[in-house]
Amino acid sequence: MKKFEFTIRGNKYQVRVKDIEDNLATIEVNGSQYEVEIHQEVKKAKTPRLVRKEVQRQPGEGFITKKSTGGAAKVLAPLPGNIFKVLVGAGDAVKKGDVLLVMEAMKMENNVLAEKEGTIASVKVSVGDAVLQNDVLIEME
Repeated sequence: MKKFEFTIRGNKYQVRVKDIEDNLATIEVNGSQYEVEIHQEVKKAKTPRLVRKEVQRQPGEGFITKKSTGGAAKVLAPLPGNIFKVLVGAGDAVKKGDVLLVMEAMKMENNVLAEKEGTIASVKVSVGDAVLQNDVLIEME
């Protein structure tokens, strides 16, 4: 957008050139918008002009809703790897941050921690199992 200041017959005008397409220009003069015709040789633009429709949002789109999970919480594998150690069993009480198991991934040992306090309902893996990302490792109540 280009800005200009003109003085015509002693009056000052603030002019903004918003858009020029072919020989038509959209300009704003002191806050009022006008379409004007340009009387000169029209040069073709080398860059194609992309025209898109305005995005129409669907009802409820763009809002994140947290699902309430009743029952067992699932501990998922953070990345693909092998189970190296299982440190808990069914019925064990755990606190947030406790190490539940150790898995080997990318030649490193990774601790899988409890995300909340609870009781272990079931352990779905055993030592030596290969798991993929987001596989269920442990279910907690």
